[in-house]
Amino acid sequence: MKRLSLQWRITLMTVLLIGAACICMKLLLGFSGIYYMDAIGQSIQNFTIGAEPACFDPAQAGPGQDITIVINGAQQEFCAANWYITAGVTLLSGILAYFVSGHALKPLRSFAAQAEKVQLNNLADMKLSEDVLPEFRQFSRSFNQMLERLNNGFAAQRQFTGNAAHELRTPLALMQAQVELFSAEHPHVQPETAELLGLLQEQTERLTQMTKTLLEMSNLQQVAREDEIQLAPMLEEICTDLAPLAEKRNITLECSGDAAMIGSDALIYRLLFNLTENAIKYNRPGGTVKAMATQTETEVFIRVSDTGCGIQPEFQRSIFQPFFRVDKSRSRQYGGAGLGLSLVWEIANLHAGRVWVEESSEKGTTMAVQLPVGRKE
Repeated sequence: MKRLSLQWRITLMTVLLIGAACICMKLLLGFSGIYYMDAIGQSIQNFTIGAEPACFDPAQAGPGQDITIVINGAQQEFCAANWYITAGVTLLSGILAYFVSGHALKPLRSFAAQAEKVQLNNLADMKLSEDVLPEFRQFSRSFNQMLERLNNGFAAQRQFTGNAAHELRTPLALMQAQVELFSAEHPHVQPETAELLGLLQEQTERLTQMTKTLLEMSNLQQVAREDEIQLAPMLEEICTDLAPLAEKRNITLECSGDAAMIGSDALIYRLLFNLTENAIKYNRPGGTVKAMATQTETEVFIRVSDTGCGIQPEFQRSIFQPFFRVDKSRSRQYGGAGLGLSLVWEIANLHAGRVWVEESSEKGTTMAVQLPVGRKE
């Protein structure tokens, strides 16, 4: 049966169902017909020979005599019973066809479920088995070829990004060093020149940070994710590292909770650092930033809350796209390039997790991250 194509299987099912329905109709209608025919004799009220009622005696009935037999609704009952039988057989056939065809199309549902599991970080591991029906074999082959093309395309993109960032890093470092050296050797320059030097330093630093982030993003797939991570000391370390920035903006940092997971220690640190740094940068002066970690049996939840002006609903998904900035003027003011949250999304996705805006209003924003606890193999 497995060698038969889907078309032949549906054809055979249809033939079998129609044949079974016809046989059932024949048997049931024949039985009902015989039953009602036998009941005709019991349903006779009276009969007339000519114009006068009389007792019916077949031996006395001559050829050519007109005999009228009145039956108590036998014909109507017979028709009604046939309609009920037809409706019952049709309903039963429909139910059988639904379940049988559902069983026959089960590989299609498995195919759809497998396709829904495809993520950017598991393209190479989600290939479908080709040991299926002929029609699904072609589907599986085409799907696997598509995954391979996507994987190759993303790999080429990551390689190009990494190469470009690597090539840009050296000249940018040289430019930054030359600008700093010139500023140190010429401390008493005209105000216009000093302003220009400051702008050059700021922009070269911004470009340096951007190339560093792009280089990190291009190398994410090669980073091992087998470290045993304790989030409580990591949160404390991040609060310590960001304390100068928080003090500069008069922001109160609070860390709480604890959780443990398996992953990349460096990448999870970068994820928490970017979320907390963003919450500080785009907070109101004198505000508060809270970073909290909790854990269930299978999942770790990280929440970073601020008391900023919030994120508009139409931007809450776009903020994780590369180079997207809600407020470009504030991003330039703080040296942002629109890659911080994109890197957070990449890291969460690489750990089979997700990140989203859990809550946002004019009173502040809460960013949530869900990560699997993981098990060390």
